[in-house]
Amino acid sequence: MTMTTNRIVRTPSHPWSGLLRLMLTLLVTACAVTPLHADDRDDAGLVRTANLIYGENKTSVCFSDEFLVQIQRDTFIRTERRFSSVKLESGELFEFPFAVMSGEGSFTLSDVQRDNLNSYLTGGGFIVASAGCSSEKWNESIRNEIATIFPDRELTTLDADHPVFQMVYDVREVEYRNGDKKLPELEGLEIDGKVVLILSIDGLNDTANAGPNCCCCGGNEIRNAADVNVNLLSYALLY
Repeated sequence: MTMTTNRIVRTPSHPWSGLLRLMLTLLVTACAVTPLHADDRDDAGLVRTANLIYGENKTSVCFSDEFLVQIQRDTFIRTERRFSSVKLESGELFEFPFAVMSGEGSFTLSDVQRDNLNSYLTGGGFIVASAGCSSEKWNESIRNEIATIFPDRELTTLDADHPVFQMVYDVREVEYRNGDKKLPELEGLEIDGKVVLILSIDGLNDTANAGPNCCCCGGNEIRNAADVNVNLLSYALLY
């Protein structure tokens, strides 16, 4: 059944969506990277997600984590309820299969941060990069960093039939803050046949649900990015 709301048009992505959910359930144990002695933790076995600290202490304070609630409601994936703040240069990063990287204004990564980001993505990690308030300077900086770290690879725009649009939900169009509904414009960096980094130039931050001090502030974010982010986390774990 196709449901149309004022936020997003979505349908179950496959007739075998129940099998997909079972597969995702089984993958939680395999893909949730937890520290040593995780059995001593109350949250052992939960998928952990990171909010990156990068550059000179730049990080996101307005990337909503509400999609972590939604993915638990609509699938059998279990996650820690909140992001963990993680420094890009830290070895702790490799305890998280999924990370968000957001902010505003220009930035430059250190050589150590670049090396760690390279190792993280080539080693199976996944990053969602999304500028706060559709910041053009931030988008320019992240593009420059990706080109520096991966000089032999390019970001490519994902077509509507890419799995990231068809994991848990069939995302065909979303409502932007400004302009007509359309397929979200996502660019991907691919390594060994898998997209390991997603760049959204408009914004997947879902700032309306990020807290009372957060706003889009003139940017053209997707009004409800939660469905897209659920798909991205599912893709990161499944592929």
